[in-house]
Amino acid sequence: MIAPRFPSVPLAALDQLWFQVSGTVCNLRCRHCFISCSPDNHSFWFMTREMVRSALEESAGMDVKEYYFTGGEPFMNTEMEGILEDTLAFGPATVLTNATLFPPRRVAALRDVQDRSAHVLTFRVSIDGYSPETNDPIRGEGTFERAMEGVGNLVAAGFRPIITAMQSWPCEEMACTLRAFRNALESVGYDEPRLKILPPLLIGEEARRNRGYQPCERVTHEMLHGYDLDQLLCSRARLVTASGVYACPILLDYPSARLADKLSEAVTIDAPLAEAACYTCYTNGAICSNATTGVESTVSAAETGGCDAAATRCGTEPAECDASTGATGRRDRTAAAPA
Repeated sequence: MIAPRFPSVPLAALDQLWFQVSGTVCNLRCRHCFISCSPDNHSFWFMTREMVRSALEESAGMDVKEYYFTGGEPFMNTEMEGILEDTLAFGPATVLTNATLFPPRRVAALRDVQDRSAHVLTFRVSIDGYSPETNDPIRGEGTFERAMEGVGNLVAAGFRPIITAMQSWPCEEMACTLRAFRNALESVGYDEPRLKILPPLLIGEEARRNRGYQPCERVTHEMLHGYDLDQLLCSRARLVTASGVYACPILLDYPSARLADKLSEAVTIDAPLAEAACYTCYTNGAICSNATTGVESTVSAAETGGCDAAATRCGTEPAECDASTGATGRRDRTAAAPA
């Protein structure tokens, strides 16, 4: 029997259920967005509150531990507060957001939703630099100030958002960059911030801004021998959209990742590791989870011994390909120590 060209991963448990709640519609046009979200990208449309509620009810017997909402910008969806209220009746919820649509009145409404629930509401805020000069070339002019204002409003309301940044700086600058992030966040009242540093996903806009994947940057059957499949999000998650259920939120643009029309079908189907972006998850672990980057030890080393004193390894360099075999000689691609 001939093995399939690409390996696949069975669903061990549905620990995380994701919702593409605003489709590919976003109020920003970021230069690194791996699914090229923008105000005029209508490839995937908004999910209605009823759509989400139906999937929540379908998941009720599946022992889901966490619910995640992504886009696009989830708060472009006018039903978002109601969607979160429904979701928090089932379990903890996390929203991935750019925080530029967080005036005090909306944050107050979200605080009210949280206060009426026994489950935790978490926000993951994307800010890709510690200043306008480092963030705005990627996310757009004025986005740093608007996002920081949103973070300040969240913190003032008692939330502790996870600040997420794609690593666009050299590895040797990691310690100083984390320290600068902390200082910037302290300026809006966020002491001891939670930070999550992500590797670039070399698809969509980031492939045009930076580079695409090399031919050898693919997951093979051999690479999974002895590998802990729990490191891959698709072994414990599915993504619900207005147009079907997918293996994970990274591969929204790839037909190979669409598993079924309904969640009950999708949980029975293995996730194919057919796309190059699967390689980033393989080398860095389940990057979509809420696990944060260890900041304090790295920052402390930078403050006491200079930035170069905090030795930090990361995964921004390309793989070294063996042209004769197509095999990958991985350089050290370990991100800053996870908490």
